[in-house]
Amino acid sequence: MANKMKFILLFVFMSSSFNSFLFASDNDILTHYRLNGIQDIEKKLDKDLTGKGYWKNYLKHQDTKFGYLETYTNVLTCNKSQSDLRVYVKDANNTYILKKEYSAFTGKFKGDKSKEGDLKTPIGVYNLVKKLSKIDEFYGPLAFVTSYPNIYDKYNGKTGKGIWIHGLPEHQDRDEFTKGCIAIGNKNIECLNRDLDIKKTLLLINEKSDYKKATKEEIAQVLSELYAWKYAWKYNNLDDYLNFYSDKFIRFDGMNMKRFKRYKKRIFAKKEKKTILFKNLSVIPYPEHNGVYKITFDEAYRSNSFSFNGRKTLIIELINDKMNIITEK
Repeated sequence: MANKMKFILLFVFMSSSFNSFLFASDNDILTHYRLNGIQDIEKKLDKDLTGKGYWKNYLKHQDTKFGYLETYTNVLTCNKSQSDLRVYVKDANNTYILKKEYSAFTGKFKGDKSKEGDLKTPIGVYNLVKKLSKIDEFYGPLAFVTSYPNIYDKYNGKTGKGIWIHGLPEHQDRDEFTKGCIAIGNKNIECLNRDLDIKKTLLLINEKSDYKKATKEEIAQVLSELYAWKYAWKYNNLDDYLNFYSDKFIRFDGMNMKRFKRYKKRIFAKKEKKTILFKNLSVIPYPEHNGVYKITFDEAYRSNSFSFNGRKTLIIELINDKMNIITEK
């Protein structure tokens, strides 16, 4: 156990990302650990994760064409102006390769969906939440249910439901548009069914053919800000923590910023020691909303009074390199 601890500490402290914490020898590392404990080292490492330099170096060889994705093995992109649905698959080099491209019907009218019955296909970032195989034959052999309306849609007051990716009717004619869904040929929807793990599939819908993707520089900035938010949270710095929230913030359950501040003030006043871990992290630029990102991760949180293990979602705006959280769940 002692040798294992020594190896871990040596590896961490000899990493080029942590040059500010180097010691002259193995004994210095162990002495620092003996006198100050693992908590002191942990705090220094947490602080280093707030640095943009670490993330720029980390992302150097990552495929970030769709953002930073730890979770998804497949990405579907629907470009409404080009009437297509494309399937990207992560290969052995963790690069997203275009595997297939299908012609697709989308909503009758252009623009982003805003309300029930407007005959528009939404623009945004979605998951596939369910597969339906027993459906009206008008929708083909099967359908994938999307997560519309998502947390950002609800924040913006959008209504409606039942946005699917589905097939076409076998024995009846149909218009060359949908009520808001994405429709592809029946052989294509069956092929999609064979290829996809819906739990690991991301759906991006946009309309502009010249959609600008985020740079690695921008994604590194978001990641450094995210971990600075986590640092303030973990080490009970209430002012720094709240500074990451927009004045426009409304939580998924309707809690506004004023109530949220009072709620967090009570929690931070306890000065509890916290363990907070993020896994399966994704930072996704929001289509056609410059500077807006959807961040998702599995959060493991533990303090003396509360514990949580589950999926967390933040919608943030990056303004002058500062993360502003506008809603969360």
